[in-house]
Amino acid sequence: MAFCTNCGNQIPDGSRFCGNCGAQQGAPTAAPMGAAPTAGAASFGAAADPNRMEKNGIFFTKADVIDFEIFGDDMQLVEIELDPGESVLAEAGAMNYMDARIKMETIFGDGSGADAGKGFGSKLMSAGKRALTGEGLFMTVFQNADPVQKAKVAFASPYPGKIIPVDLDTFDRTLICQKSAFLCAAKGVNVGIHFQKKLGAGLFGGEGFIMQRLTGDGIVFLNAGGTIIKKTLAAGEMLRIDTGCLVAMSETVDYDVALQSDIKSGFLGGEGLFLATLTGPGEVWLQSLPFSRMADEIILASRQNKGENKGLNNPISEVKSGLGGALGGLFKS
Repeated sequence: MAFCTNCGNQIPDGSRFCGNCGAQQGAPTAAPMGAAPTAGAASFGAAADPNRMEKNGIFFTKADVIDFEIFGDDMQLVEIELDPGESVLAEAGAMNYMDARIKMETIFGDGSGADAGKGFGSKLMSAGKRALTGEGLFMTVFQNADPVQKAKVAFASPYPGKIIPVDLDTFDRTLICQKSAFLCAAKGVNVGIHFQKKLGAGLFGGEGFIMQRLTGDGIVFLNAGGTIIKKTLAAGEMLRIDTGCLVAMSETVDYDVALQSDIKSGFLGGEGLFLATLTGPGEVWLQSLPFSRMADEIILASRQNKGENKGLNNPISEVKSGLGGALGGLFKS
């Protein structure tokens, strides 16, 4: 394992940047065009197009190597510098500002090349699957159209939290993440769908049956709420987490749920009857404040404080909120 030259955080060997602070770890080294893939890596799809690659039946194109800088603390934005001809893919409405040299184009799909050669019906079905993960049918590509100068474009998270940069090339080119976690990525990354096959995890795990699958060899940026912590799990090592706190995980991590052994604590302890379990090996990213939890608190506070406009407290509302807090584990979603 290597260590970040900026913050000292432990990072996987070969990482191009630190997953904790985002600091670049030296100039990225791209594999020579047409080189044979290493064991366990994605293989090239066709000899006629060395940029076309495949991993577990999912096709993508070789991603652009982009430079970036993350600004802010709790309301972050990422500024991406594009060389001439380079592009970045983003969800609709994520762009914050861009240079005049940037060309913005709305495309049907994600531009990864996964739908190359397919008919309109197949492309529509692929886009529909992405819509189930919180993404739109259309995505936006930002390309530096200047033939000489570099250009910058910035993207911001839609709610308070952190932006997480992840180099897919250091995580076996696949990452599983929560719905709507994707913010932007180097063009070439495939934004797909991951079905949770375990019934218990789908019903009680907090993430549902549908998650996002990001496949490629480039850098992706995820947005999550609150403070983010990254953990490395050894083979067989288990971590129990509150449902909804998972942001992303390696494909090798097993995601499931477990019933609390103490039923009383499950009902009255405020954590619910089920806890999500993550079993290694692999990397996991956790968030301290899921957006759904923050939204629930805002809605609850707005209902409780309706009487403030009239200068009166509502005793019935106070009693109901008190009982709800006392039996929080029973009503926890």
